[in-house]
Amino acid sequence: MISKWQWLLAQIGRTLWIRASLFALLGVGAALLAIAAERLYPGEAPMDLGAEAVNDILDILATSMLAVTTFSLTVMVSAYGSATANIAPRATRLLMQDTTTQNVLGTFLGSFLFSLVGIIALHTEVYGTRGRLVLFLFSLLVVALIAITMLRWIEHLSSFGQMADTTERVEAAIVRAICSRVDHPSAGTSILFDPHTEIPPEATPVYPDQVGYVMHIDIQGLDEWACENQGQVYITSPPGSFVHRPEPLAWIMPPCEEVSKDVCQCFTLGKERSFDQDPRYGMAVMSDIASRALSPGVNDQGTAIDVLGRVVRVLTYWSEGEELGPLGTMQRRRVHVPPTELGDLFDEMFTPIARDGAGTMEVQVKLHEALRMLAQYGSAYRSNAQRHTRLALLRAERALQLDEDKARVRQLAERTLSLC
Repeated sequence: MISKWQWLLAQIGRTLWIRASLFALLGVGAALLAIAAERLYPGEAPMDLGAEAVNDILDILATSMLAVTTFSLTVMVSAYGSATANIAPRATRLLMQDTTTQNVLGTFLGSFLFSLVGIIALHTEVYGTRGRLVLFLFSLLVVALIAITMLRWIEHLSSFGQMADTTERVEAAIVRAICSRVDHPSAGTSILFDPHTEIPPEATPVYPDQVGYVMHIDIQGLDEWACENQGQVYITSPPGSFVHRPEPLAWIMPPCEEVSKDVCQCFTLGKERSFDQDPRYGMAVMSDIASRALSPGVNDQGTAIDVLGRVVRVLTYWSEGEELGPLGTMQRRRVHVPPTELGDLFDEMFTPIARDGAGTMEVQVKLHEALRMLAQYGSAYRSNAQRHTRLALLRAERALQLDEDKARVRQLAERTLSLC
């Protein structure tokens, strides 16, 4: 479980302008470093390059990189718009955090600024013989870097923003959230099963300072505060919860008149949900993709079937980390967190697909196959799978027209309901 500052740094590192700025600074720094070559390299240059030779290379780089950067930005914005209109608006954020796209744009922008600064310095005659040689070597290095980046960019554009690429990103985000969920053994927290009975009545509430979603909770910071004060922290609003000022985020012991700022700073709130600690949000986005594909205007059953296969694969990760272990193995027994219920993940995923695909036989077949597979992973899986099987069967019997289709769906549902 990462701390708040590590999480904030990770969020900043996913933004486009940060990476683009770093590459731009590297490009400008490389051009300026050639000016210092006169002092850093006191000997004679092995060859005398004229300013015209280097200037021609830099002119080509400046002209081409400006055009390529503009074209790449257009492609990126088009991919965002296509994903918003045709896949799912909330999945676009994962495309915006694509590191390959950010590195490509940063490389093109940094190369453009490198060539621009180099041209300005050449025309002001600040480069000596050794400086022009260093600038020439840097130019060759930039050309090689651009060639590699373009090849990578061409390969990346073949799938960037398409349906399969977007669903793959959402699936990976769900897996990361499941593997780092706050009630996982690696987080070392205790489970808060019933806040009404487990939280002492004299505990002090911790209220949010704004209205929004809980994006991240610094479990390590809360544990450090609890150890220093010999207290307990009872979290009632896990990541993904929508909170407002009259409703507490958590309760702390021992009771105090004023809540410490260290406790409040462990909760990061925002206007949107985050994928990082909230697997339910990833499931909701995945179900959005399937529901949009099943809409009458799109009528893409193949995408919904693909999503169901991905959900089965994702939920197997939950099965691998389902056991919490005895409390004696908990590293942070003073922090109590509500468990993420498996039934909530089933509800987020299967309810929209069963509703929107009730009248499509192909989707019904895949839906009941997926539920039957998940029912074999344990009692918790079986009870949730059978519950959704009954609901899906009721919806299908009302939506399907042919008696033969209804009979087949009943047969598929019976295979899941008969498991014990």
